[in-house]
Amino acid sequence: MNLKEQLNGIQHIGIPTNDIEATIDFYEVLGFEIAFRTVNEEADEKVAFLKLNTLVVETYENKAAKMESGAIDHMAIDVKDIEKVYEMINQAGLNTTNDIVHFLPFWENGVKFFTIEGPNKEKVEFSQYL
Repeated sequence: MNLKEQLNGIQHIGIPTNDIEATIDFYEVLGFEIAFRTVNEEADEKVAFLKLNTLVVETYENKAAKMESGAIDHMAIDVKDIEKVYEMINQAGLNTTNDIVHFLPFWENGVKFFTIEGPNKEKVEFSQYL
């Protein structure tokens, strides 16, 4: 089995913010709707997932947004089996961050994810809704 068979496509784009309300307002003007809103208690961050058709933006208030071009933090790829993808990424030597599979109680049943770094220091998250 190859890695591509485990990947469904883009799940979301992650954008940090210093003001989540202003970010939500901006994207709502563009036609996005709030799909899910919560607090990541582990990171002490307000989080909102904003949806426009098939495009989802995850914004999270971490008070560390760069406020300059290149502000997108990560892209998340939706996967079929997070444990299998994690194993395959490690076998391929791509887990240069030495990240582990994390769980957050987001959405109905939670989400599992891990993040690696691409050749340009971009973050690539692999994520599975449970």
